[in-house]
Amino acid sequence: MNYNDLDRRTFISSVGKGIGLATLSSAYVLSLQEKLMAATRDFDHLTPDEAAVNDDFWFPIQQSFAISRGSINLNNGGVSPSPRIVTEALVRYQWQQEDATAYTMWQLMQPQLETIRTGLAEMFGCDREEIAITRNASESLEILLMGMDLKNGDEVLTTTQDYPRMLTTLRQREIREGIVLKMVKVPVPANSKDQVVEAFAKGISSKTKVILISHQINLTGQIMPVKEICALAKSKGIEVIVDGAHSFSQFDFKQKDLNCDYFGTSLHKWLYAPKGTGMLFIKKEKISKIWPLMAADAKQSTDIRKFEEIGTNSIAIKLAIGEAIAFSNGIGPKRKEARLRFLSRYWMNALKNEKGIYFNTSFDDSLSCAIGNFGIEGVDSVALGGFLQSKHKIYSTPIVHDEFKGIRITPNLYTTTSELDRFCNIVREICKTGLPK
Repeated sequence: MNYNDLDRRTFISSVGKGIGLATLSSAYVLSLQEKLMAATRDFDHLTPDEAAVNDDFWFPIQQSFAISRGSINLNNGGVSPSPRIVTEALVRYQWQQEDATAYTMWQLMQPQLETIRTGLAEMFGCDREEIAITRNASESLEILLMGMDLKNGDEVLTTTQDYPRMLTTLRQREIREGIVLKMVKVPVPANSKDQVVEAFAKGISSKTKVILISHQINLTGQIMPVKEICALAKSKGIEVIVDGAHSFSQFDFKQKDLNCDYFGTSLHKWLYAPKGTGMLFIKKEKISKIWPLMAADAKQSTDIRKFEEIGTNSIAIKLAIGEAIAFSNGIGPKRKEARLRFLSRYWMNALKNEKGIYFNTSFDDSLSCAIGNFGIEGVDSVALGGFLQSKHKIYSTPIVHDEFKGIRITPNLYTTTSELDRFCNIVREICKTGLPK
């Protein structure tokens, strides 16, 4: 079954019946399932943009998440809550795993990971033999950054805004092997793709062997022109590693839209899979040239599964990825993207004309989606984040970077517009009176 072809009604009914995924055991979740089925009957005629602004459509989806309304979580960038069907499946698989574990986990459950591998491949638009299931984006990317054959003097080009753990990985190779880490600056915000491509083009030298690029910068939500940079790199014989930690399942794209050879992501962010799940894509013909972080048998040289050889680990959390795939595809990737962008633009547009407000995120739909970053002139970002949390129970992410400062705001599908209204009203008051002493 092609998960991408599932409409919402098919998704909801087939999850309950079992399509190689978990059979739901909770009466509450089954009741929720029926409510979601009823909702889809009324809204199937809407375009993604029409559905994005229809709160009646999103109400049962909001209720799919077991979250507290005692606080407002606007920090979904690092990790996201999972919907109930994912958590229910995780618990069920965990109990199954505890029964005659050596047999159940390795003989019965582990072979089912091929179904999950297939589902992820269909989401990304590639062959399942190009997908490894990892623990997070960091593991996926370190497999690539540490597994490529680089020698003394070879340059790796990235940006000053790339993820700190990946920069640390490259700096370790600098110290141990003498490779060279080069970083370029991109505008904050970058309001055109050309600005970013030009920055990379100027940073390339005859010694550049690899480019590391974030598909979406975690600090500001800036969507980067990956396809254009991949084309530039290939014209010069340079390989590109794409950090898709935030982009995968937040906005709609396939591998062909990037034309990349390597891609790593976390699944516990925008796919809502269990915590500690990730995905690695490597083009089939390039698998043999990447060394795994943990040694694998030589006969696995061309097998993507060699990157999963990490010793004993839980199969339960990996199988529960299946429910996350079904949930996300059941909503529809274009509807999901449209709703996430609507929520981001909702608060950004509400504040953009306030005196003293500045934005580190572009308003261009092709350059940003769910993640936004703003600041208030004269107000310390860390102090602002602390005030929002301590006084108003609004959880945000203060960002302090050498090149800019701000607050990262990341709503999610369960976020309501009334919660964003409350946040905006508080920010407006701070713009007028400043932070309380």
